[in-house]
Formats: sequence, C-alpha cells, structure tokens
Amino acid sequence: MIQYKKATLEETELLVKTRIEVLRAANRLDEKTDMSEVEKQSEDYYRKALAEGTHTAYLVFDEDKFIGAGGISYYRVMPTWHNISGEKGYIMNMYTKPEYRRRGIAFETLKRLVEDAEKHGINAVSLEATDMGRPLYEKFGFKPMHSEMELCMLQRNG
Repeated sequence: MIQYKKATLEETELLVKTRIEVLRAANRLDEKTDMSEVEKQSEDYYRKALAEGTHTAYLVFDEDKFIGAGGISYYRVMPTWHNISGEKGYIMNMYTKPEYRRRGIAFETLKRLVEDAEKHGINAVSLEATDMGRPLYEKFGFKPMHSEMELCMLQRNG
C-alpha cells in the first residue's frame, strides 16, 4: 500500500539521502563524485527550513520501503502585477524509484505540494524540469517560462 507522509525534522537524514540520490541521477554523477559538502549544506537547509515552515516535503513509502519524495520551498521576491504579495513556491527534489515510475506517484506527490502552496496563499509555483519529468509537469498544467534567464557564477568564473 502506497503511503504519503509529510516530512518532519525526524526525517532529515532520509531527506538528505534522497536529495543526494536525486542530484546524482539528474546530473548523471557516479558514486565516486564527492557530495559531502552538498550533504552537509542540504542537512543544514532541511533543519532550518522545516523548522521555519519555509519548506514542505513529502516522503512516499510502499509499506516500510521508501520509494519517492518531493518538496516545495517558499520564498519572497519583489511584488509584481501578477503576484502582488511576491510570495512564491519552488518545487524541487521530485523523485520516484525507477521500479515505481508510471504509477501516478509523482503526480500525487506534486498534487499534495501544490495544495500545500495554496494553503500558504501562494499563487506562483515554478520548477526546473528534467526531460523525464517534463511530461508530468505539463500534464499537471505547468507552462514553460520564456522570459526567465540564469547566470551561473561557477561557470562564468571557471
């Protein structure tokens, strides 16, 4: 039986482990790649954000077996005409173990995260989609953003 659990501080270790698994998969990193600093920073992030309520995460289990996760971070930018409060949500760390994919688990996780955003009064949610995840997000109603750009300082200075 598939169960969705809203994460608490007690699940920080599992959240960090999942974050590293997601980053390895999304960036095609092997087990030899040192992720110790990312692990440390992720643990710090989860402990602070979960305590402050600026992050919500869901863990998905099949009985006692961990099979998936997803999270949303909340932050504020300058208000705009379309987002008067400036409050935004950012979906991240969406993951389903390969043997559980194509069963609606990610869709249900996403649905719960968007519902959480609505409870927080958020009307603007964004995310970064992998090629594999794009069809899910489009099915849910996410649209590509055409005007947003990014400057990666590591690449610029490297």
